[in-house]
Amino acid sequence: MNIYYIGGSPCSGKSTVAELLAAKYNLYYFKVDDFLDNYTQMGAAQGYEICKKQTCMCAEEIWMREPALQCREEISFYKEIFAFIWEDLEKLNADGVITEGAAYLPELMKSFHIPKDRYVSITPSKEFQVAHYSQREWVPYVLADCSDQEKAFSNWMDRDAMFALEVQRQCAEEHYCSTINDGTIELAQLVNRVEEVFQLKAFLEFPEMA
Repeated sequence: MNIYYIGGSPCSGKSTVAELLAAKYNLYYFKVDDFLDNYTQMGAAQGYEICKKQTCMCAEEIWMREPALQCREEISFYKEIFAFIWEDLEKLNADGVITEGAAYLPELMKSFHIPKDRYVSITPSKEFQVAHYSQREWVPYVLADCSDQEKAFSNWMDRDAMFALEVQRQCAEEHYCSTINDGTIELAQLVNRVEEVFQLKAFLEFPEMA
């Protein structure tokens, strides 16, 4: 089974790219975010520290913490649940799969021996990230119970920006392809970049060589 992984950070366009490539190449699309609540409960049941913590935190406790702490715990969380994601991928009955999520940290990809033509990260510039999050109607509902919603949103954006920089650093260290979406890249160009890394056109023409 051929599996193509798109990692990175939120609000970068990775979901849109995955959806378009899934449709174009008839790939099964596995979106990690759809299963995060389940993975968190599974981790908590096994006594994983961050998973347990996340099951009982309110919005105030989540978003009013220092962004650096939020970022560190986000990385730890993905490490805790990664085995659950891997198990679900192995259960899929599909010839080809494209999967995306922030959980696909470059160092985790390296530890599972994912080759360089099967993984790419897409991260947004902070300006692009903030601009697009500000337009999302559901954001105020996430922060509704925070005592200072403006500060909570600022912390959230700082956390994600730190996470993006860490993904970029890991990509450089592990020699994986990293693309930064600053809003000047057309969607078609972004899709084409990922296609080139994955060598998808070559795979369709020469499946025995993929």
